Amino acid sequence: MYEKITAENAYRQPMRIYPAPHYAMGGLWVDYNLESTIPGLFVLGEANFSIMERIVSERVRSCRDSLTDIFIIPHTIAHYLAQTVPGKVTSDHPEFRKCSEEVVAVVTKLLSIKGRKTANEFHRELGKIMWELVGMERSEEGLKKALQLIPELRAEFWKNITVPGSGAVLNQELEKAGRIADFLEFGELMARDALDRNESCGGHFRVEYQMPDGEAKRDDANFCYVSAWQFKGSDNIPELHKEPLAFENVQLSVRSYK
Repeated sequence: MYEKITAENAYRQPMRIYPAPHYAMGGLWVDYNLESTIPGLFVLGEANFSIMERIVSERVRSCRDSLTDIFIIPHTIAHYLAQTVPGKVTSDHPEFRKCSEEVVAVVTKLLSIKGRKTANEFHRELGKIMWELVGMERSEEGLKKALQLIPELRAEFWKNITVPGSGAVLNQELEKAGRIADFLEFGELMARDALDRNESCGGHFRVEYQMPDGEAKRDDANFCYVSAWQFKGSDNIPELHKEPLAFENVQLSVRSYK
């Protein structure tokens, strides 16, 4: 398969393997039942950081086979369901109504803009920014440029997006537009977090922080914490909360790929 794609014989020439970010990221905290710190909210697959993680990077960044969750979730969620009284939470709950109103407002806005660019076009533009400036190799200059370009792209999105169809039936273009709106916010947050962390560690490699031989230069004294960013509104800078990482049974050490 590799030879068909690249026209190279892996027995004669080393395979070109790219350390994609997918294999170096962590996820949300969950307990042994895959339940998050929010009661009733279970996190499955590669979105969580569970006991079945296969660590391939430093600290809390990891990857895993998400298919296992598909088979075990009926067992992990059973305990929660056994303690849940049916009908306790209804659509009349204030938070449900608030969430519903917010979703309807976003859908209505997306359908009413009637711009000139599709969700796919915005997706490609954002992807190019993220790949070139917030990818595996990052720099202060590139991240600052991304933090300039992404808000500009997001502003254009909310003025120039076009979504065909309506919200009355299944509309995949509407779903896609909603996801791109989320991606624009998330992409900016990734760039901001990467700029804030002045070190190289795991999937985060800053060109300014490397050893003379090119290996990652970590700073455990100042950055041994989880960055939890609190959302403060679409047009406001999020607030950083630092959650210290305490290692009791293992000793931190710099990984060498040589």
